Amino acid sequence: MILISTTKKIFLAGIALAFNISLAIGQSKEATIDIDFSKTYQTISNFGASDAWSCQFVGNWPDDKRNKIADLLFSADTYTDGSPKGIGLSLWRFNIGAGSAQQADQSGIKDEWRRAESFLNTDGTYNWQNQAGQVWFLKAAKKRGVKQFLGFTNSPPVQFTINKKAYASGGKVNIAADKYDAFATYLAKVVKGVEQVSKVKCDYISPINEPQWDWSDDGQEGCPYNNTEIAGVIRSISKEFVAKKVGSKILVGEAGSINYLFTPGDKPGKGNQINDFFKPGSANYIGDLPEVSKVIAAHSYFTTSPMTAAVKARVALANNVAAIKDLNYWQSEYCILGDNAGEMDGNKRDLGIDAALYLASVIHTDLTVANASAWQWWTAISAYDYKDGLIYIDKNKTDGNFYTSKMLWAMGNYSRFIRQGAVRVNTTVSSTASKPLLVSAFKDGKNTVLVIINPNTNNVVARFNTGKAKVQFANSYLTSQTNELKAGKIDGSKITIPSRSVITLTGFIK
Repeated sequence: MILISTTKKIFLAGIALAFNISLAIGQSKEATIDIDFSKTYQTISNFGASDAWSCQFVGNWPDDKRNKIADLLFSADTYTDGSPKGIGLSLWRFNIGAGSAQQADQSGIKDEWRRAESFLNTDGTYNWQNQAGQVWFLKAAKKRGVKQFLGFTNSPPVQFTINKKAYASGGKVNIAADKYDAFATYLAKVVKGVEQVSKVKCDYISPINEPQWDWSDDGQEGCPYNNTEIAGVIRSISKEFVAKKVGSKILVGEAGSINYLFTPGDKPGKGNQINDFFKPGSANYIGDLPEVSKVIAAHSYFTTSPMTAAVKARVALANNVAAIKDLNYWQSEYCILGDNAGEMDGNKRDLGIDAALYLASVIHTDLTVANASAWQWWTAISAYDYKDGLIYIDKNKTDGNFYTSKMLWAMGNYSRFIRQGAVRVNTTVSSTASKPLLVSAFKDGKNTVLVIINPNTNNVVARFNTGKAKVQFANSYLTSQTNELKAGKIDGSKITIPSRSVITLTGFIK
């Protein structure tokens, strides 16, 4: 028998409540998963990833390789055994460059893979043949069924910045207020120009990225802003989008950490973004602008470990979002950075299941605690030795090898099956395994999806209790050290969840 103090019990109960998990102490390998389809939460908008920075080169690789990579990211097709060919992303993020690539070495950004082209020429004209590799991926995504597209800028074009660089000086904003309208006009033209050349319309434009950081180390394109400056930029863009009938919604926030959404943080004038932008009466209120999406976005960096802190922050985030009528939260950028309280080091590639399980737990927490209605990865294709890519490549501009990671497939356990319009429903788990299963469930009409993460070194036999709803789970898709969304069949009301795996179950409500 294991004795647990009253304080410890209260602590465990708090974590269990946040995760909708009922913890049971013991060493057996069984679990009961209760699903309540009558208790609903957020509606899912999308799962996505970005084309920064490798797609500018990979999009010009030989057809066979770039098409295979596009299939892995976007395809909803299956092999003859029913296993998916790709992870079926439902949103693709397009990096609208600031022009550091055209500046070459004069850009000050030493790594040319972190520079980005711009459509805007130095004489004020536009060249829609620029960013050709990225445009190829736009077309490839649309061809394979991706429905949503987002264009984002890390910096305004260098023609409009104060220091004429794509990164800032001294942590100060790098665009003057008298250039906001020019920036807005540029974005309106880019939306229409990209659509002209690719037949892809950007549903969203995100003009600000991680404004809390200084972006003054010449490592990549970037621009800091305070909230007042952001509001000024957004007002100019909204006005221009209305005047030019652009039709793209403006995504606000993209905070460098979720804490900046609901706390003052450590950057004066750059925190409390939920209330500052979306609470009526605020000096920086922009929630009533016609082209501003009712979404606040942030990045999950540096807030995912330890789990107790991750849960606490996301409960606070969800409560603050819920206090604003009709506001939704998007987790719009993440990869594994830092040491994560010693749980997972962001350095060095990991193509195996360790990083994949960590990634899956982050997705789970953002969906089930923060009520994120969208979840987007940072860079889909990486040439670096970090845990920042779903697919890795040789750092070669014209050709090379590519390597899939288990992170790709673990994200696919969500992105391939949980589609736009799916609604999260309540789950609780009673388990005697040493570590609790992490379970999330969704319904989409009569269809249902269940994603289960088993972090244990033992298999767990899971049984389902769906209450009054009669549910038939029919298919399973397993990601583990030896499987990549491997298709299987379900027979009966229980299933064995293999050790250290992520598995998606699909079925229907009778």
